[in-house]
Amino acid sequence: MTLTLTFTDRARTSAPASAPASEAAPAPAPVPAPRRAAGREADGLAVASFVLGLVGLLAFNLLLGPTAIVMALLSLARRTRRPGRAYLGLALGVADLVVLAVLVTVNGTVSWNLGG
Repeated sequence: MTLTLTFTDRARTSAPASAPASEAAPAPAPVPAPRRAAGREADGLAVASFVLGLVGLLAFNLLLGPTAIVMALLSLARRTRRPGRAYLGLALGVADLVVLAVLVTVNGTVSWNLGG
């Protein structure tokens, strides 16, 4: 005896009354989506944004500042578990660009010049 059930039939009835319990196929358990990897990636983006923003204050302001800003915004959009680091990376990225603007205004160049 072959028994074929569709998804809607399974939701309404479990098994026919005449079939023994051993022949009734159990419903497959739902497989949870792998959300851990996405959270870990967002946390990594938040930490990388913080580190790049911090290093960008000393060197490569033009490159590391916008990179830190973009990484911070991506980690916040992906709902990181470390929003404090993401906001700090965002603030440091903006500070990188402010330092760059001050250096360009004072020295007239994009390079550091601490001597007289």
